[in-house]
Amino acid sequence: MAHSAMSGYGTAAGDDPLQTAVWRLRSRACWVDAAALLEPRTAGAAVQRASLLVERCLYTEQGWAEAEDALRTAEALARSDDERGAAACERGQLAYAATLLGVRDRADEARAALGRAAALIAPGAAGRALLDFRRGLLAENLAHSPQAARAAYRRAHAGATAQGDAFLLSFTWRHLAGLALRDGELAEARHGFTESLRIREELGYLVGTAPALASLADAEIEPEASRLRAEAGRLFRLLGGVPTWLAGQLAPPAATA
Repeated sequence: MAHSAMSGYGTAAGDDPLQTAVWRLRSRACWVDAAALLEPRTAGAAVQRASLLVERCLYTEQGWAEAEDALRTAEALARSDDERGAAACERGQLAYAATLLGVRDRADEARAALGRAAALIAPGAAGRALLDFRRGLLAENLAHSPQAARAAYRRAHAGATAQGDAFLLSFTWRHLAGLALRDGELAEARHGFTESLRIREELGYLVGTAPALASLADAEIEPEASRLRAEAGRLFRLLGGVPTWLAGQLAPPAATA
């Protein structure tokens, strides 16, 4: 949910060995170790480092102060519109995560930061698809506007497709599928969740595989739903209960009288 890990960020053959090492740690929920590999000497490195620590907050509900410090460094180093826009996008994501997880209501800050990013990142620029996706998250989960969320997710999906950003596609597929499931479109939901899971398994994104399995389980019938949920639970425990918000989704249903 943080910096988009497309080719050049450790997920493709021939990528920089440093980025490959960062990706391997990140995908196994070792965000602090991954961030430690990045020297925040340039705006690009500082934004990427901040994005890892912001993602840690969203998945673990910990490390808020470290993410704030990393963000301030990224904001101080940013010079170009794209760099300032990328830092604002991460600022918006951190404020969104704090609001969503009930740490503190920072919804206004999240909207303002993502609005600032939209003014700085040109349509078609590398960071625009990620920004569109995050604006969709805000619309769906804070503004409770599924129509606006769907439009934003579709823009993000188109942008990620155009850029060959498989990692971001794993998120857009999943969230579009979630809206389809809410509308009772089971076949569409199943397709989107299956695509999201396939991409995450191919990329080795272990920390994102359990949520993908659990989402697909919600669109499946028994016994497949229980099998998927059990596999999600196994991965969730393997990673030490991360992401924390998945615990409720994996809890067995309450017995009925």
